Order: sequence, then structure tokens, then C-alpha cells
Amino acid sequence: MHQPNEVLFYIGTYNREEKEAILLGALDKETGEMRVMGGTRGILNPSYLAVNAAQTVLYAVSEQDEGEVHAYSIDPGSKALHPLGSRVTGGGAPCYVSVAPKGDYIAVSNYTGGNVNVFPLKEDGSLQEMSSQVKHEGSGIRSDRQDAPHPHSVIPDKTGDHVLVCDLGLDQIVFYRVEDGKLVTHREVELPPGSGPRHLAVHPSRQWIYLVNELNNTVTVFANDEPQGNLKLLQSISSLPEHYTAGSDDTAADIHVSPCGRYLYVSNRGHDSIALFHIDKATGLLEAEDWVTSGGRTPRNFALIGGMLLAANQNSGNIASFRIDSETGRLIPTGNELEVPAPVCLVALD
Repeated sequence: MHQPNEVLFYIGTYNREEKEAILLGALDKETGEMRVMGGTRGILNPSYLAVNAAQTVLYAVSEQDEGEVHAYSIDPGSKALHPLGSRVTGGGAPCYVSVAPKGDYIAVSNYTGGNVNVFPLKEDGSLQEMSSQVKHEGSGIRSDRQDAPHPHSVIPDKTGDHVLVCDLGLDQIVFYRVEDGKLVTHREVELPPGSGPRHLAVHPSRQWIYLVNELNNTVTVFANDEPQGNLKLLQSISSLPEHYTAGSDDTAADIHVSPCGRYLYVSNRGHDSIALFHIDKATGLLEAEDWVTSGGRTPRNFALIGGMLLAANQNSGNIASFRIDSETGRLIPTGNELEVPAPVCLVALD
């Protein structure tokens, strides 16, 4: 059982099927201490997780050559996971899954497959047969990383009528309309060549969208015209400090806006840092404020949980916790870390 001062969260890892690859963690909101409460076997490399709005079902991609997506019911008391079945994704290395706001479908992106899927959901949250699959085509200027399409994040809008797909290989955000379970191309937003768009964060006001670009280590700010699916570029800013010279290991990874809408955080692999930007409340524009070490190597995903930030450091096998200063947004290391094999995704429960 978890304590009243603890918040629970799931951890996705790179691990084998016979190991507990999805873990249930608990965070002490006062001290930043973390512990593992249990785990789930039977899935290979669950590298990205998503929980539905009712917090009754968890979805996990299985990142492998023949990709899969799995569904689990969440026990109301213990928060243990119980399998609801899986589906093949028809593509290699699925790396993102998201749940539509109404809980009627999930969307999955396949990084090496170059394809995006929609799976309708049954009443209990289990997966029906795939209703739509689109395959991206083309390439970008970086022959080492953009020789083919690489859909990364796939995020429904607040209605679930549109899905935004960041394609790292094509330097595009592709907007799709969801019509009778099918993905229909709406429009494409072009990024500068070699950007490598990876993840999106939507401001709580939904006025602005923030995009982290993996390959050129930048954050792009867009004005968000949600009904039209239109993005207007407002700003591009480096995710790294001004006088730092980026090397080949430097790749930006994850991005989140604080619930209050005043702060934006970005994880930088190679530099092994979490960047803090202040958000102008009138314009949505960013001002670089601070960088702190992520508390390990290769911070991939991170999560804002219970007034803290937890950073999943993939290559050092640990999760580090930071207290967020409510006045400045700055991150204060708690000194606590949790050893976990190759943690790459964190999802909080309320």
C-alpha cells in the first residue's frame, strides 16, 4: 500500500519479457524519495506508456522489429496491471501511444516502420482491430537520421477530431482529421531542414504549442489555431546553453509545460540536463532561464508529478527527483534517486 503523502507513477523501461519491464513507483511528495511497489512481466521494451482519462486502463507500446501495443486494466486499489490483450502495429519500433480525450481510440506511431495507426477501443478499454493506418513517405537532409520517415509523437487534439504527428525524418508536423476511425491528411507544417521534430507540449490555455526538435536541439513556439489545425511559427530557441558546442551525442528529447502555464522544461541528452524556460503569459514566447544536471546519463522522458520533476536517465539506469520552486520554476535536486534498468517513460496517476 502507498502512503497518503505518496503519488504513484508507472515506469516504462527497455527490458526483456521475462523481467518486470513496466514498474509501479511511488514518490514521497515531501522528500522526493521514490520506491518500486511492483512490476509487470510479459512485454518486451515497453518504451512509451499512456493512461486513459479515467485512469482505469494503461497502454504500452512494445518497441521491437514487429511492433505491438498492449492494453492493461488498472486495479482500482493496488494499481497493479492486468493484461487486456495486444495488437500488432504493422511497423517496427513503435515509440509513442496516446489516448483520445473521449477514450474511444488510441493512436500509435512506428519509428522505423514510418507508419501511424488508430485502434478503436471497447467499453472496457481493450483494443479492437486497427481501423486506420497511414504510411509516411520521403526523407530529410540528414542521411544518418532522416533517410526515411520516422513518426515520433502522435497526439490527439482536445476534441479527438484531429491528430498531430511529429515526423523526425521528414521535418514535418502532419495534421490528420479522424473521420469514422480513419486518418485523413489535413495539412503539413514544415520545419527547417534537419530539425527532427520529436515531441509536443500544449499550453494549458491551448493558445500555444511547444515543439522540441531532437536533431538541431531547438524548441519551436507556435500559435495554435486549434479548430483549423493551423500552427503559426512565433519563435525558435536553443534547448542548450548559449556557449555550449553541441556534439553528435546531443539530442533533445522530451518537453512539458507546468500545470500553471508559466514554465517549460526540456530534457537534453548528451548535455544530460533539464532546461527551464519562462513563458510570457501574454505572448507565449520563451526566455531561457536555467539548466540543471538531470542526475544521470541520457535523460529521455521526464514527468511533472506532485510538485516535483522526475527525470528518467536511460543510460545510467536511474530516476532523479527535483523539487520545483513555485515562484521561479527552478529545479532543486532532492538528492534522491531510484535505480531502475533503462527507464525511458514516466506516467503519473492522480
